[in-house]
Amino acid sequence: MSTGYVWHELYGWHDTGSNAGLLPGDASLNQPYFHFESPESKQRFASLAEVSGLAEHLVRLNPEPVSDEDILRCHTPEHLARLKRESEAPRGGDAGDGTSPFGHGGLEIARLAVGGTVAALDAVLDGLVTNAYALVRPPGHHARPETGMGFCMLGNAAIAVARARSMRPGLRVVTMDWDVHHGNGTQSIFWEDPDVLTISLHQDGLFPANSGHVTERGEGRGEGYAINVPLPAGTGNGGYLHALEQVVVPAVRRYRPDVIVIPSGFDASCFDPLGRMAVTADGFRAMTRVMMELADDVCEGRLVLTHEGGYSPVYVPLCGVSVLSELSGVDVDVIHPLYRTFDEKPECQLTDGQRAAVAAARVAADVEGKE
Repeated sequence: MSTGYVWHELYGWHDTGSNAGLLPGDASLNQPYFHFESPESKQRFASLAEVSGLAEHLVRLNPEPVSDEDILRCHTPEHLARLKRESEAPRGGDAGDGTSPFGHGGLEIARLAVGGTVAALDAVLDGLVTNAYALVRPPGHHARPETGMGFCMLGNAAIAVARARSMRPGLRVVTMDWDVHHGNGTQSIFWEDPDVLTISLHQDGLFPANSGHVTERGEGRGEGYAINVPLPAGTGNGGYLHALEQVVVPAVRRYRPDVIVIPSGFDASCFDPLGRMAVTADGFRAMTRVMMELADDVCEGRLVLTHEGGYSPVYVPLCGVSVLSELSGVDVDVIHPLYRTFDEKPECQLTDGQRAAVAAARVAADVEGKE
């Protein structure tokens, strides 16, 4: 087994400015600080992969910027034209929702982020590696065809999947998003497409507003090929693993994809400032193990993770390296004993409310009845 790994220094150069969290810094009450989507968590993830020695065991994959043609498989010409125009401005622009800034030249870094996901997916599909992790930035799973949002400029996973399918007719793909926020962008891009099954596990009602309900199931030929598992705030390892067992595993086994792509956010962690979940680093490792076993069962182990959210600079690297350790089979333990105590806290246990939420999602998804 071999694991591909993508990281490029330019991902750390994606400039989100001196915002006060989500809001622009100004001279009134919003003292300039950092945007939540800062380079820290991703650069520290990459650094820990190196310092731990894990990176020595990974297959380095080199990203290339994607073309306009690739982007237009998933996004409108108007969205791309606006990104080009604002990217050329001295101070850059915004992806589309007013809270997703990018600096001068930001589109070129976004093209390279998509290219990192492309490199990971192609390496897995070509058999160069068994699985891969694309540590890319900016993220992508909120970018809809007509706009970016939620810190996302372009749909990294969606464009990579669409590109791969254009070169491999008949390719069947599952995207299984475990970011704490609903993967609305990926879902919208494949809303009417039965050849991509989109699944999202997320905190119920968090972001975007009024999005990610169990009733969102796709339309037209794609009806039934979108699955949402909204979980109650406070859900930890037990609830997430139960959702995988009860909804994701049977749905994916029924669908029989050629490859599984995971938009991988670590903002469902117990330390994240933008979520209210309680998954630990060891919880993410266990979730990775489940998905690897599932991939072994249905698609010869072909599994690709592409980085999304996660806003705790000190804890995201622990989650990320734990996942990379599991993917590669290289035993690296970076979890401090203090952090390991979080695995035993009550919020990591499955509750009746979480069980009921998963049961509702299972019924809505009709996991036993959809080809």
